[in-house]
Amino acid sequence: MRIATYIADGTRRVGLVSDDGLTIQPLDLTPQQAAVGALSIIESMAEGAAAPATTGIAVKIADVALDAPLPKPRRNLWCVGRNYHAHAKELSASVFKDSGAKTDEWPIVFTKVPECVVGPHDDVLVPSEVSTQIDYEAELAVVIGKGGKNITRDAAMDHVFGYTVVNDVTARDVQIRHGQWDMGKSFDTFCPMGPWIVTADQFDGTKTRVRCWVNGELRQDGPTENMIFDIPTLIETISRGITLYPGDVIATGTPAGVGMGMTPPRYLKAGDVVRVEIDRLGAIENKFV
Repeated sequence: MRIATYIADGTRRVGLVSDDGLTIQPLDLTPQQAAVGALSIIESMAEGAAAPATTGIAVKIADVALDAPLPKPRRNLWCVGRNYHAHAKELSASVFKDSGAKTDEWPIVFTKVPECVVGPHDDVLVPSEVSTQIDYEAELAVVIGKGGKNITRDAAMDHVFGYTVVNDVTARDVQIRHGQWDMGKSFDTFCPMGPWIVTADQFDGTKTRVRCWVNGELRQDGPTENMIFDIPTLIETISRGITLYPGDVIATGTPAGVGMGMTPPRYLKAGDVVRVEIDRLGAIENKFV
């Protein structure tokens, strides 16, 4: 399934996207269920319920506004830093200089507040009064289905509901200033997400490709096979002593090619357009204003 959250006639709805990606069929949800997007579906299916039935008439995606599939995540998003070797190298003298020298020992894990999530085509606000070093990070995000604690690596993929695309927008100067990354990662609108969730039975997140363009220029291009810590390892690590819940999001890290890693650095400014695309999953595109 491809589950999308969208706005039609001023109302948030959730539906199934057609195979050709051109239409969306509404799902039979109450307004309260639709208010949290796909979350209510993920929670009910984790308890053993069937997917909700479709209802009404399919509408053209071009005639609605796609929202983030999880517009109101239940809590902070889990995020992974330094998960591609080339990215670890490009920021070794800046963001990662105080991190452990052994890149493959333990993942770096931080969070973003849920309020920073916006839709796949929404504007991203450039907080020029706070930061002058706004950067992009194209990432594959895992959406947890069945919850659990101390999940083993061997069982981890049984806990995956599906996948979506995120841009882990970052204020580099704030990130470095505070040492702990949450503040530089959590500004309003700093997590575009979408365009939908593709369920794990239709998409293999371990074998895909993450790309990012800025104003049409390809900046990032990395296969997920190049992750330092693969998806099962990330789920095992994050669930150590911590219960994961249905609908939790894990952003799995970004490939090389971020603006800070260039010489000289090339940060985002108002008017820039960033597109993040993951093969066989979908694309998001956001203007920075």
